[in-house]
Amino acid sequence: MNRLPDTGRSYWMQTADLPSFPPLSGAVEADVAIVGGGIVGLSTAWELARAGRSVVVLEADRVAGGVTGHTTGKVTALHTAVYDTIREKHGDDAARRYATSQSAALRHVIEVSGELGTDCELESRPAFTYCRDPEGVDALRAEAEAARAAGLSASFVTASGLPFPVAGAVRVEDQAQFHPLKYLRGLVEDVAARGGRIHEGTRVTQLDDGDPCVLSTESGATVSAGHVVVATHHPLFDNALLATRLTQHRDLVIAGPLPAGQDPGGMYISQEEGKRSVRTSPLPDGRRLLIVTGEAFTPGTGEDIEAGYARLLAWTEHHFPGFSIAHRWAAQDNSSTDTLPLIGRLPTNGDHVYVATGFAGWGMTGGVLAATVIASLVRGDEDPWDGLYDPGRVGSALRSAPTYLKAQWEVGKHFVQDRLETLGDGINGPAASLRPGDGTVVRAAGRPCAVHRDDEGELHAVSAVCTHMGCLVAFNNAERTWECPCHGSRFGIDGEVLQGPALRPLERRDPGEPDEPDHRPA
Repeated sequence: MNRLPDTGRSYWMQTADLPSFPPLSGAVEADVAIVGGGIVGLSTAWELARAGRSVVVLEADRVAGGVTGHTTGKVTALHTAVYDTIREKHGDDAARRYATSQSAALRHVIEVSGELGTDCELESRPAFTYCRDPEGVDALRAEAEAARAAGLSASFVTASGLPFPVAGAVRVEDQAQFHPLKYLRGLVEDVAARGGRIHEGTRVTQLDDGDPCVLSTESGATVSAGHVVVATHHPLFDNALLATRLTQHRDLVIAGPLPAGQDPGGMYISQEEGKRSVRTSPLPDGRRLLIVTGEAFTPGTGEDIEAGYARLLAWTEHHFPGFSIAHRWAAQDNSSTDTLPLIGRLPTNGDHVYVATGFAGWGMTGGVLAATVIASLVRGDEDPWDGLYDPGRVGSALRSAPTYLKAQWEVGKHFVQDRLETLGDGINGPAASLRPGDGTVVRAAGRPCAVHRDDEGELHAVSAVCTHMGCLVAFNNAERTWECPCHGSRFGIDGEVLQGPALRPLERRDPGEPDEPDHRPA
């Protein structure tokens, strides 16, 4: 088996050459302030700058360096097996509007890249949702019928370009794939040319949703704006408790050059085997880069992530002989409990704050779609999809009550059970036995403490209590991060926020050897 490379920046981030932007300083004003510089934020900025609005984009780290920078770059309206579910939960009309809106987003990507002359390696490919187990065939037949009834060019097939037999698949023609960051580079350059301001290294910590809205940042700089767009994957400033309607998952990704003649000629995904997603991308030397995604897991549950990478690599090497891994990374996504994304005005935050989240791993079409919806609302136009994605919707949420209650049960279970296990029997054993590169959560001075031993043997200790809503974090041994199982916040080994919804870092603790678990109940 090939040796796993170090985790780090994705292939997209290594090859996009995005411009850099200074942090925000002082107090500025704009028509629209956008929090988050991923595909939602940058696409929204472009739509509004093109319409003559002054925009300011505030990104905590690097533009497109978060969820967008770790995608697989599929631009498709076939989202695994979603149409039969939407039809059942929301009705036939909702399924048609979903298909029409996602297809419109796909066409918009093609039109925008053409208008800007962006070389983003855009390629037309069929998309497949497949199964290898014959027991899954009936569900895929139903999905093919539902997708076709919704307006997609969908069919049920039993043949594919994959190097192994499939029991069945839904095939949709004329979908697309691209280099997501090269596409966003075109938007960034055009936004800047139109006078839009983009600021990196600028973490927003507070929103006053008055008139105007005022955003405050970690450095003390502020932005006053008539409208605010919260484009942070998991929504910040969540007075409407949208977090209770979202579930989190991460997927592992490996990529490397593919031997000639093995390109499967499409985009493939299956929920079997812990999820398997396969596509290729052009390389400068004429070869194809194979990108395989899978081993989905909930962040913060303490799973052995390195073992997941090993399983994914073994699967890929078995099915694509001669594959050589060159990159690995992980992607985080969230899904709404009623299947549809949440796009529009943020409930309870007035009429001038907007949000986009819950794309369930399909953020390329979802993000572009969200930008067009939010830009329409900011301009005072009607929602082009008649409230299908409205975050304030009630009826569909009630119909999805079992999924919602299950999600809340999982959050409550982690909040209570993790404390009992950590402060009683401990998780993974005492800190004294940590090997270099490992981490664990133990009792230290009577409090839950997250401890990591680095490669030089030095201990790093921070509070294990997530600063979002108080759940306990767990260690990700592949990325060497602390992750919250309740709402997906992620932190570095010294507590810095890597991914929200948490706004504040984990409190640092004495890095000396922590106490052993003392076996007393919390």
